[in-house]
Amino acid sequence: MKKRYLTLALLLSATVSAWAQQPATGNGIIKGKVIEKTSKNEVGFASVAVSANGQIVSGGLSEEDGSFTITNLPNTAVEVSVEYIGFKTYKNTINLSNQKTIDLGSILLEADEQVLDAVVINAERSTMEQLVDRKVIRVGKDLTTAGATASDIMNNIPSVNVDQDGNLSMRGNENVRVLIDGKPTQLDPKTVLKQIPSNAIDKIELITNPSAKYNPEGMSGMINFILKKNMQDGFNGSYNGNITFAKVPKFNNGLDLNYRKGKINFFGNYNFSDQKTLNDGIMTQLDDMSTQLFDIVNDNKSHTFKLGFDYYLNDKNTFSVYTNQTYADGVGTVANTLSYVNTPSLLQTDEYNGANKSQIYNAAYKKLFAKPGQTLDFEVNYNKTNDDQSGYFGIAGNSPTNYNDNSNNTVNAVQANLDYVHPINDATKLELGAEYRSTTIDNTYRTTNIIGNQTNFNYDMNIASAYATFGSKFSKWGYQLGARIEKYDVQADYVIGNEAAAFNDDYLTVYPSAFLSYTPTQTDFFQISASRRVDRPNAWQTRPVRDYSTPRVVQIGNPELQPQFTNSVEFNYTKIFGVKGSATLGTYYRMINDPIERTFYLDTSSADAIAERRMVMSYGNFDEATAYGAELSANYKLTKWWDVQPSIEYYYRNQRGIVTVLNTNTNEGELQLREVNNDVFNTRMNNNFKITNQLRATLFGFYRGDAVGVNGVMKAMYKVDTGVRYSFWENTANISLRFNDVFNTMKAQFESDAPYRQNGQFRWESQSLFVGFQYMFGSAKNKALQRKYRDTNEVQKSGGFF
Repeated sequence: MKKRYLTLALLLSATVSAWAQQPATGNGIIKGKVIEKTSKNEVGFASVAVSANGQIVSGGLSEEDGSFTITNLPNTAVEVSVEYIGFKTYKNTINLSNQKTIDLGSILLEADEQVLDAVVINAERSTMEQLVDRKVIRVGKDLTTAGATASDIMNNIPSVNVDQDGNLSMRGNENVRVLIDGKPTQLDPKTVLKQIPSNAIDKIELITNPSAKYNPEGMSGMINFILKKNMQDGFNGSYNGNITFAKVPKFNNGLDLNYRKGKINFFGNYNFSDQKTLNDGIMTQLDDMSTQLFDIVNDNKSHTFKLGFDYYLNDKNTFSVYTNQTYADGVGTVANTLSYVNTPSLLQTDEYNGANKSQIYNAAYKKLFAKPGQTLDFEVNYNKTNDDQSGYFGIAGNSPTNYNDNSNNTVNAVQANLDYVHPINDATKLELGAEYRSTTIDNTYRTTNIIGNQTNFNYDMNIASAYATFGSKFSKWGYQLGARIEKYDVQADYVIGNEAAAFNDDYLTVYPSAFLSYTPTQTDFFQISASRRVDRPNAWQTRPVRDYSTPRVVQIGNPELQPQFTNSVEFNYTKIFGVKGSATLGTYYRMINDPIERTFYLDTSSADAIAERRMVMSYGNFDEATAYGAELSANYKLTKWWDVQPSIEYYYRNQRGIVTVLNTNTNEGELQLREVNNDVFNTRMNNNFKITNQLRATLFGFYRGDAVGVNGVMKAMYKVDTGVRYSFWENTANISLRFNDVFNTMKAQFESDAPYRQNGQFRWESQSLFVGFQYMFGSAKNKALQRKYRDTNEVQKSGGFF
């Protein structure tokens, strides 16, 4: 049978385009809930159309839980049709002339076996949906060709930025939680993003103001990467390979396999990444006109395996197990040349050797009750991560001062979740849940540096919490109220040299949340929300151990960091322009107590450090801060062959803090109280061009404005990317080319006067050529089980200068 190739965008827009041209009039209302007949799973985002006299007069998409309400319908006989990929179309004729509101109850969609035998879902362009509590970016081929890894594509996502070091921020703030399939990982986010192949991502969820259902960590919210997983009868899979040509080539290869037979579905994948990167930079200290030149080489390799199965006991009970294993190693070399006026240069070469092993074991049970939408989920997750690093620090011609560092870090994390959803009626829902998290971190640090200290650091964190949310819809309004109560306990013990110290924190806190939505028409959606959140210092920010060291820059943690609390209010408005697309406007306001920020101060630990004006980078709690911002993004089809995704973002933050400034007369550091206003303007524009059915082209532009902090200013950066993609072999294969940073303009420039006056810039291999190949094989009968993705704790970024 000849295969038919469908795109999700075409299916969803077919109904919208028709009813957008024929506005409905009247006060009739039709409600219902879309359910998959065999599994009894809710079907979200199904296309619902209402016709009168052979013309479509209104419609929309079902909610994530399968429910829908169509209003303002003519008071006459109408036909309701419901469509979803791979299922037979449901049709029903009803009469609204005598009854204003009709509830269709559960609409059972039956699988269309003939279509499922031949369908390949081929999402060409990415789409964005504004749900009640999150934005969902469904990753299309235009994004997967933007780069080889998740880190490479994130600057193409509205509200999100990745800097030259790979550090992730959302809405201008780095206090963001990163989740993988809603599950914890104990690696820092920048490492995780570099290990996830871009073509393995199904969806990216931006949860900027989470409800009480989710754990309250992350001031800027959470980013959840939902990875692809086949749920198709028979054997099928795909191969993805790509090479990025820059100063040195970089390689990524991945294989996904799936086999489903009867009640059991087996799945697995393997990804290999070989990434060698070259960076360089310069820092100039203006007081003595000394300069530091950096030549940085990182050579990293990683292997990632995932293996698991789902067992469907019956239509109501499912048991799932999987393990994810990551093995990575790398060598980093930093050649640092320090030059003074009329003084011979000093060359220090640092070499870091690291090995990382991460093991995740997950078991989950899901029960569906007879009542649609009533569910019970229980899940246990265990994650063990071991990170070993050795460092050699050598100064040319000065061998007595050369030394070695060794750091061993082991993390054991256990998490258990119990979640219950009880729909009181079609419009009202109660959710209850409990969560327990335990994280233990053991770190040892050894050095041969004569002025260094041996360090042992132990960190134990236990969190027990429970939540309840209650939501309801009536007419055009909807609301959700919730609260989460959390008991937090942390104990940190550390020994530095011969001195021992401890840090304890123990408190009980309530985190409330509230959402209010208003949908005056089928094409307008308003939402306002409020919540309280917390950012707790993680182990990398608190451990008093060197992360790296140069003759003038050292980074260590601060074991006395306190958590920061944020009260946030957010407003969103989404407008649908029929088949043309949609636009979303979002605004927010935050009040932050004890914000955690980077600190820069003079190293006074030794006479040599003072003489060399060595700077220590760490973290500290500053005074209270306020922040607000606005975002405007759209996905709009200009013509049949050209669609655009523009976005404009503005962020403001008021920050006060104490910094150390060098007094050049006394050569000593002096404390200063500073207050700065940081206004940041960002904009993006992505263009997709359909040249033929097989050939597509993209053009992407990006600009990020100056960012001001209490220590200095990060200068603006910008770039332009372009690419093409060609599909062949009946759309089972495609090849992609993308030229990134066409004009080679990306660089990180800064100016600072604390702790001393300096400026500089760092560059990386931003200009590159990406070449990718993808091939899909096997049979397909899509009977997707809607799996539950849950937020959970994620270790904050560890920081890093390189």
